[in-house]
Parts: sequence; structure tokens; C-alpha cells
Amino acid sequence: MSSTFKYRCRGSCSHGGLAADLTAEHRLPGTGAAGCLQIYRNVSLALPSGTHWRDAAWLAFGLSVHSADLSSAHPDGLLVEVAALTFPLAHYRSEVAALAMDAWLRKEFALPDQGLRAAPDEENGAWRFQWGGHSDPFSDGR
Repeated sequence: MSSTFKYRCRGSCSHGGLAADLTAEHRLPGTGAAGCLQIYRNVSLALPSGTHWRDAAWLAFGLSVHSADLSSAHPDGLLVEVAALTFPLAHYRSEVAALAMDAWLRKEFALPDQGLRAAPDEENGAWRFQWGGHSDPFSDGR
């Protein structure tokens, strides 16, 4: 059965906030979803058709930070199938997909906090994202 997590991060007046609603479910692999992405060993991700590549990448990253724990807890495999990722356009950055996936997984499986966060950067008028013990996931090291 699918469940929805409503990710919200409130910013200052100049930043507004970040928001995304992630609806997903989990089950054994090979039970219905085609075209899955293998994230780690026996942990896979299925996305709705038409998912933007940036959202797909960030959803995969959000799952990957918990994949070792999920793989250990589900030796027969685990498929996370995203039914929908929705957001108000004025309050969204693609990185929010990772934060929503992280929050959904922690709620669904009682997983530990991995330190994924967003915070307003008042000085630069932008958002600052923190990826816990993980390096910037899409940095080429420059």
C-alpha cells in the first residue's frame, strides 16, 4: 500500500520554502514494476513514466543513502516504487526529491537520520543543502 510524505522546509521571507509530496510504496522485486533502477545490490527504484531526469537522479540518491541498511534488512530484495512526486513550482528545487525520499524512507522503515538537510543561506539569497556524511552527490570534484 502506498503512503505519502509531505516534505516541507520553511525559509525566511525572502526564501519562501521548499515543498514536495512523495507517494511511494515498497515490495519485493519482480512484483509488478518494469524498468527499475538498481540502486544497491538488491535494492531497486521504480519511477513513474515522464519523471524528469534531475528528479530521478535525486530520488535515487535519497534512496542510496539508506540502501545498505535496507539491503541488510531485506535479504530477498526491496523495490521502492514511486507513484508520484508533486510540488508547487514556486517552492521546488530538484534536490528536494532526495530530501523527500530520505524522509519517506525514515518514516516507512524507522531508519536513522543520515543528515540530509536544506537551510536558507541568507547571505547568498539561496538554499544550502547538506548531505550528511556523503559528498556532494553530483559534483565532479572541482
